[in-house]
Formats: sequence, C-alpha cells, structure tokens
Amino acid sequence: MSRVVSVAPVLPERSYPQEQITEALVDLVCPPGSPAAAKAPLLRRLHRSGGVQRRHLVMPPEDYARLDGFTAANDAWLHHGADLGLRAARAALERAGLAADDVDLVLFTTVTGVSAPSLDARIAAPLGLRPDVKRLPLFGLGCVAGASGLARLHDHLTGHPDDVALLLSVELCSLTVQRDDPSTANLVASGLFGDGAAAAVLVGERRAAAMGLDGPAGRSSPRITATRSHLYPGTTDVLGWDVGGTGFRIVLSASLADVVEAHLAEDVKRLLAPLGLDRGDVTRWVAHPGGPKVLEAASRALALEPEALAPSWASLAQAGNLSSASVLHVLADVLAAGRGEQDDDGGAPQRCVLFALGPGFSAELVLLEWGLPDAGEEAP
Repeated sequence: MSRVVSVAPVLPERSYPQEQITEALVDLVCPPGSPAAAKAPLLRRLHRSGGVQRRHLVMPPEDYARLDGFTAANDAWLHHGADLGLRAARAALERAGLAADDVDLVLFTTVTGVSAPSLDARIAAPLGLRPDVKRLPLFGLGCVAGASGLARLHDHLTGHPDDVALLLSVELCSLTVQRDDPSTANLVASGLFGDGAAAAVLVGERRAAAMGLDGPAGRSSPRITATRSHLYPGTTDVLGWDVGGTGFRIVLSASLADVVEAHLAEDVKRLLAPLGLDRGDVTRWVAHPGGPKVLEAASRALALEPEALAPSWASLAQAGNLSSASVLHVLADVLAAGRGEQDDDGGAPQRCVLFALGPGFSAELVLLEWGLPDAGEEAP
C-alpha cells in the first residue's frame, strides 16, 4: 500500500467575482459589432448557471485580450505555471516534513500548456530535486489526471515501498479560452474553468513506517487501498481538445453527464467489492467538480445525500473547475475537515472514494482509508 502524506492546493493571488470575469469575456468572445455579439446573452446566462462564484486567474482579466495566439498563451503558461508549480511542490514537501532531495519519482500533469523540457524539469533545480530523480510528465488525461496520478504513484510505490513520490498538477485553464469561438461548448467552458495547481506527497509502506506513520500518530495520513480505471468505448468525442493554430479548442458534449450517470455506480461497486465493501461503508466522497450537471449526475448515480458532495460544490463555487488540480483541492479540504473531526471525537475511521472523469471518456477511482487501526493494533 501507499500513504498520502500531504496535499497542497495553490491558487493564483488574483481572485475575481464571476460577474467581473463574465463581462471581460463578453468583450473578448462576443465583442460588440461582431457576428458573435448575438451570443452575449447566452454567455451571461451560462456563466450565471455554472455554480461558480469566484475564480482565480494568473493575469488580470483585461490582459487576456493581448494574447494574440497560441504562442503568447503558451508562453504565459510556462511563466505562470512554473511559479505556481514550484509553490505547490514546496508546500507539499514542507507539510510532509520531507526535503526535495528525498523525492524519488515526480509525476507531472497538465492539459493547458505544452513544453519540452516539461515544466517539472524546469523547476527541478529551483525546487532542489536530485539529478537522478525519475520523472513522468503526462499530457492528455485532462480532468481525470489528479485521480490517475494518485493511482499510478500508488502502483509504483507498491513495488518500491521505500520510495517518496511527488504528484504535481498545474492547470491554467483561462489561457485556453478561444476568442473566435462562440460555440456553446466554448461559452460554457469560459464560465466554468479557473487557474490553479496542487501537489501531493506519497510514500511507500516501508517509508511510511520509517516516518512513524504506522499507529495512532499516522492515522490522519490516508492509505490508498484500491484503484480502478475505466475507459468507456465509443465516447472519444465527449470531452477533450481540438488542437489547432489558435491552441486548445474545447470539446464538450451534452451527453457527458449521461455517461456519468449510466456507469459510475457500477465502477464504484467494482472498486469496493473485492474488499468486501459496498457504498454503505464509504464515509466520504471526493468528486472532481466538473460542473453542476456532472455533480448532479454523480449524486443520482450513487444515491447520495445532498451533503455528500458538499466539498466539491464548495470548491466549484470558490475556484471553478481546475481540471486535474480540482480533485486534489477537494481532497485537501476533506482531509483538513477529517483531521478536525478526529480532534473532536478521538479519531473516527474514514473510508473515502475519490473519483474524477476526463477525456477518453474515462474515469479513475481511488479508495482511501484513514483513522483505521493498523494490523495488530486495537481499534480506538
């Protein structure tokens, strides 16, 4: 097994109410006098109904008009993304009580910019990573990558129980908005996605024991006990990018929520059943806040109480959809709340299903447990 020792969510310092961002994007995507101007009322309506109250941006809203193409947007991604990624990685390592040169493997994910060398290599020296650190930069998993990153690091750590692994997600979604695209998909995305980063530190079983995470002192560090991946056939056109001269043009099908509702319950069942568990054994749910329709579909599919996905709804309202970083932001909030409850009640055991969905169309599910006694230890 592996342990999640720390999770560090990071947001840009600039934060704006949704209404202010909406008006800036009306001028950018539906400028007066253009053929797209007629779509301005639809843009405003979609933004109001998206469940987002505030978003954090790496640039002031008025500066986005100066991004005259993919090159300018990607240059901005490199500059601002390196800063956010470095902040997130440092914070996660500090919370874990580890140094950068303790890290054996870095998994970096993004779907909002491209570079070679990848961003993780660009921040390796400032962060203090060892020259022999293993790196695995990923592109294309999109919103599912935060969950996939946890699962793939768990796979590695199961076979390398002495290792320390760092998951880093940097997503600057605001830089992908297409100014020449009045399609409904672009209008929805322009009101839903925000900018952010997150990092998580995971360790293998023997490293966890060496750090003193076994026993009561380590009960707030979740174990990953199971994972499940699912790639749904015939759904490649549901979510993703069309990549062209202007950069990343959103693909967002109205059927996305239907796929979630049709398949998620069975995926959760298949995640839990091998451990002799069912949905009734799950005390926490960490859902990627993909948008109101996706969260509502997940709640219906899993027959959840309204408050079960409250942390995901809150994250959506406060920061928008941060693509792969979002589920890590929600996980950080749930872990913080769980620690507070442990302080109050002496350590209530928690089983948490974390799930996210992304291009493919695909799903990734991770079962985490904390507050449970270790083998041979009496329950509190």
